[in-house]
Amino acid sequence: MTELVLSETRDRVAILTLNRPEKLNALNYALIDRLLSLLDLIETDDGVRAVILTGAGERAFSAGADIHEFSLSVAEGADVALRDFVARGQRLTARLEAFRKPVIAAVNGLAFGGGCEITEAVPLAVASDRALFAKPEINLAMPPTFGGTQRLPRLAGRKRALELLLTGEAFSPHRALEFGIVNKVVPHAELMPEAHDLARRIIGHSPAAVAAILTSVARGINHSIAEGLLVEAEQFARMAPTTDLREGLSAWIERRKPTFDGTWTHVTRPAETRRAAQQLDRMASGG
Repeated sequence: MTELVLSETRDRVAILTLNRPEKLNALNYALIDRLLSLLDLIETDDGVRAVILTGAGERAFSAGADIHEFSLSVAEGADVALRDFVARGQRLTARLEAFRKPVIAAVNGLAFGGGCEITEAVPLAVASDRALFAKPEINLAMPPTFGGTQRLPRLAGRKRALELLLTGEAFSPHRALEFGIVNKVVPHAELMPEAHDLARRIIGHSPAAVAAILTSVARGINHSIAEGLLVEAEQFARMAPTTDLREGLSAWIERRKPTFDGTWTHVTRPAETRRAAQQLDRMASGG
């Protein structure tokens, strides 16, 4: 049986490849479930510091949902379609958005529908100059359902997002860059090297600090600034008793390169932890 998601780890980076090239890597239920399972495994693997997500073949990152499968769910009624399709897709994009290791989409071709929504959800994305994006759900007489009506306006702005959502027209990788959907557009041959280079520039840092930053942004971005600042403070409080922070400070003072152990190792200081918790409570209450 063909693996729906190929997985390999190289230099502490997991490369996950959506592997239905004959279907333009359409997201059927089994593929989504397999991708979620792999993310669960990667999350607890200390040997993996970052993830690159890409598509098999030369044509597509992912052309979106498997419409044939989805239409069968719709035929069984709204409850079934919501459970099998909408909830599953939203679970995937939410997982990618909140993942505590950096996920980099390497968009190698078509990123339509769900493929575009995955790109919107991941923290970082690099696009090939051959990539093409679209929000074509309007052509099926439906809105996007994997988070596209919510994340795209936050990235591109309300009016620009609505133009894409309401017309369904395809747009270039350079427009995706302008709208904040991707970080960079590169020649096709440079796509994977660029994604690996971005991962390499991140994983040399403390993995605990990387996780704290990812969590601060993912949790805080949709809150008020006051609530977001509390999230930021909470993540700092988690880092304060770690050996990584002490190593980072010592290395800076001693003018040497830090060596991080790659774990959430804490210096045992219960009184300090208790005081930090009390301080966070006072900040939350405005005291």
